[in-house]
Amino acid sequence: MFPLSRAVRMARLPGFAMALMLTGLLLAALAFTPRAEAMEPEAKVVYHADFADPRRFSAMLTSINNMMTYYQDEFMDVDVRIVFVAHGIRFLTDDDLADTPFEADEELKEERDTLRGRLMSLASTHGVKLELCEITRSQIGLDQDEVYDHVEFVPSGVVRIAELQNEKGFAYIKIE
Repeated sequence: MFPLSRAVRMARLPGFAMALMLTGLLLAALAFTPRAEAMEPEAKVVYHADFADPRRFSAMLTSINNMMTYYQDEFMDVDVRIVFVAHGIRFLTDDDLADTPFEADEELKEERDTLRGRLMSLASTHGVKLELCEITRSQIGLDQDEVYDHVEFVPSGVVRIAELQNEKGFAYIKIE
């Protein structure tokens, strides 16, 4: 007969061998698992800003802020964008755009600082992406340097919106 301590050691051997084998299988599985691509955001939303009304733009900023707050409270990864086309360019520059179809009116001039602050906060704090239609910008001759920071230029705003919806699965929102 074996002494008790040797019997205990032998009884542990099958458990140890099983653990060793499972560890080896796990390592092999990890070695042959394809690397994961960056995870897709849980929510993807594009807002369409092609209007001139500062009150409407303010409502859009409130909507986006509420959305971002909700998603962050839920610890959700999101991709929210605003695509600016036509009159929407008014909200991306301090230039009054005189002698263009998008010329700033008194209401915009009074609200510009507040709207700019709120917009830049969404971009810098919440990661909202701002995209401006290059067709709109170039047709009125506005220098890119006159456009706020955080703004990316896209060749065509409406094409960008269609791409985001059709190819990337973005939800489309337009504040009325």
